[in-house]
Amino acid sequence: MTGQPIPVIIDCDTGVDDALALLFAVRHPGLDLRAVTCVAGNTDVDGVVRNTLTVLEQAGAPDIPVGRGAERPLIEPVRSARHVHGDDGMGDLGLPAPARTPSGLDAVTLLRREILGSPRPVTLIPTAPLTNIALLLRTHPEVTRNIERIVFMGGAVATGNATPVAEFNVWHDPEAAAILLTAGVPITMYGLDVFQRVVVPAAEVRRLRASTEPGARLAGELLAHRPSAPDPDGDDPAGGLGDAGAVCSVADPAGITTRLLPVEVSLAPGPTRGQTVVDRRARPGESEIHEGGRGRPLVDVALDVDVPRFVRLYLSTVERGTSRS
Repeated sequence: MTGQPIPVIIDCDTGVDDALALLFAVRHPGLDLRAVTCVAGNTDVDGVVRNTLTVLEQAGAPDIPVGRGAERPLIEPVRSARHVHGDDGMGDLGLPAPARTPSGLDAVTLLRREILGSPRPVTLIPTAPLTNIALLLRTHPEVTRNIERIVFMGGAVATGNATPVAEFNVWHDPEAAAILLTAGVPITMYGLDVFQRVVVPAAEVRRLRASTEPGARLAGELLAHRPSAPDPDGDDPAGGLGDAGAVCSVADPAGITTRLLPVEVSLAPGPTRGQTVVDRRARPGESEIHEGGRGRPLVDVALDVDVPRFVRLYLSTVERGTSRS
């Protein structure tokens, strides 16, 4: 890869697939991971901090600052996803406690420092509920002058997972997601429509699990905890990349197909709360004709993904410095 690495900051709720994303970001030569900020989501925020430090340690990462962020959404109560990610948020793999310690700065302060202090505009990659990002944008709106773009894992064009129409990260804190969409910088939505499609074949997962290199082996164990097609209940599952696909799309944007579309978040109580309403119509409808158009933010929405390309990219990156058997 030619040119300077892209300065990136990941805001996460580590989580199994956030851990996969961190492993990739640390090892990809085209990415300069400047900081990681943590928010409650998959597990409580202290567990997220612990898991993040553990992953960075296992990956052999340099001394990357890790900031503790919001303990709960702006309005909603705390609702974890331990039933997906295990009691510890990391698949209950029994990993050792990290020797590393977090930054003395809170997440919002760390985000501001790293964004404004970067010599090149930063790409933010939130893979979690968007509480930290909303607090940053409301507290320090000046950061937008040095944000290249925001690539967030969240939302869905079609089907949700937290509800029939809402994806977990947006559903967890819908108001924060709505604030993100008004950030005034280019935004890419890496939603469930592509998130669920990028699956590492079982043979590759098995090979990673047998690696003697800690980071690659951890990737294999994490993938095995995220079983996907074809045998989700078997002993030899394929594994979904999940959040890591969003980071892959920053390193290799040609791997996804996007369209610039109006997007808004449903904030009303009831069955649609947290839905990302993506307008794919070719022309205005009766609502706009009779009631006037609403100024909805335009977002690059990922509609398709080159699955083999991202699988190859992920494997070649996390195995950097190891010999493939």
